[in-house]
Amino acid sequence: MDLSFLSVLLPMLFEGLKVTIYIAVVGILLGFLVGSLAGFGLIAKNKVARTIAEVYIWIIRATPLIVQALYVYYVVPKMTGVDMSSNTAGIIVITVNSGAFIAEIVRGALTGIDPGQREAGLSLGLTPGQTMRHIIIPQAFRSMLPALFNQFIISVKDTALLSVIVVNEITHQIESYASITFKTIEAYTTGAVFYLVLISILIVAQKMIERHLKK
Repeated sequence: MDLSFLSVLLPMLFEGLKVTIYIAVVGILLGFLVGSLAGFGLIAKNKVARTIAEVYIWIIRATPLIVQALYVYYVVPKMTGVDMSSNTAGIIVITVNSGAFIAEIVRGALTGIDPGQREAGLSLGLTPGQTMRHIIIPQAFRSMLPALFNQFIISVKDTALLSVIVVNEITHQIESYASITFKTIEAYTTGAVFYLVLISILIVAQKMIERHLKK
């Protein structure tokens, strides 16, 4: 089998990898902020905050990511009159999408803390805010780390769908090479192996983090 095509395709894949990781990392960090707000909203006593969080999560989880990408890239600019690059649209999509799932992770972590922890903080003279900040949140964050890393892996894979809005990530690079050279088998097979190696590395890193947390 002639592997000379790799000299052209691999540089393209690594170029796409930069965009993939950039969008996934920025998207998951912003998604964590959005998800944290929504997660706190889900357990809030304020009915308005709780309703907003529930509606946001319902809309995002009930629509495909590819539809969200098309809406953000094509519809939002027409509604707002603000031009948007494909990378910016991609970051927004990953942020909003991951935020909805992170909200449930945050809620689960917060409600999973023993109520006695909160009572102990209050008995020590801490205010409810101080108890949440110094006792509840640190423990909750530690317990949610594995789930957050898993969501990051999902977001990395989700970036493949952003090729539909011409984000120059890995999948778009594969499609570009295949359309130019007509080497469909070589392009998509190499792309699949590339994704397999990338996600495997991330999964191994996740397992290492989980083992470290258990210690």
